[in-house]
Amino acid sequence: MKHGVAFRKFSRTSSHRNLMLRNLVSSLFEHEQIRTTLPKAKDTARLAEKIITLGKRGKETSYRRAQGFLLKPELLPKLFSTFAQRYKERPGGYTRVIQIDNRKGDNAPMALLELVDNPKDFKFEMTARAVGRELLTDKLRWNTPRGVLNSSVTDAHVSVSDELQLKVSDKGQLRSVTRRNLHKVLRYRGREALADISEKANTYIVRLPDNKEDGTLNLLQEMLLARPLLQHRAQVAESSRAENAKAPYSAAFPKTSLHAGSAAPGEIRSAGQLAKGALTRTGWLPRSRSRSVNKGPPQPSPYTVQNLRLS
Repeated sequence: MKHGVAFRKFSRTSSHRNLMLRNLVSSLFEHEQIRTTLPKAKDTARLAEKIITLGKRGKETSYRRAQGFLLKPELLPKLFSTFAQRYKERPGGYTRVIQIDNRKGDNAPMALLELVDNPKDFKFEMTARAVGRELLTDKLRWNTPRGVLNSSVTDAHVSVSDELQLKVSDKGQLRSVTRRNLHKVLRYRGREALADISEKANTYIVRLPDNKEDGTLNLLQEMLLARPLLQHRAQVAESSRAENAKAPYSAAFPKTSLHAGSAAPGEIRSAGQLAKGALTRTGWLPRSRSRSVNKGPPQPSPYTVQNLRLS
């Protein structure tokens, strides 16, 4: 009978596999963020959470067990002091596995394995960027791009504080997904985390004259402000063209060309469907009551006004 065959084998012997996982856990505790394959990351996260639980207990037996597992003895003070204090209120879930791009060569799925609430927390950084992007987008709804560029957004701390008071399903400046991630990354952090994420959000939406003396924009500002400015320029060009030609009001809006193969206004079938012979509407003839099988290729129905959909 198959007993004790759980978890992955990684095509290695038991001793080789255990030593590899111990090495990955030790590297994770040392750097707090490692990059490895997705299956290895999942098994490493399972073992790392058990070792962190030993660190939270703080007993001598837990110390001996962690000492026998970790390959670097200098990580024991970090485990029983830093990690135990950081995850004191967290009931579990000390690791996070984020799937990233595949590895070049063998196309193996790669993952980013990290300890939550670490100084270089990936989700914390991405949430701060999302907050900055959505605050800037919300301000672009009511102001011109040039006005937002000159005044910037300086109330990120106030906006984040207000969003934390709302539920995930409530309507606010942020999307529900961003608000849920904001609650997650700040749930077990201190008050300094609120100021930290607000400062990070400001760095993506506010001009930085100290670091950029030439007045250049951030990449986020270039991405968000380029589209409204181009749309505004197209609108002005179409408006001036309509005024000179004395066109109706509807001509003042910019026109967008159709994609290749798309159906023109008034048509029901695209050019791609017509090229495949959809105009002929091929089909089998109905079977008779004697259940005789029709033989031969399908016969196209004749062209009629209903087939061509002419009016």
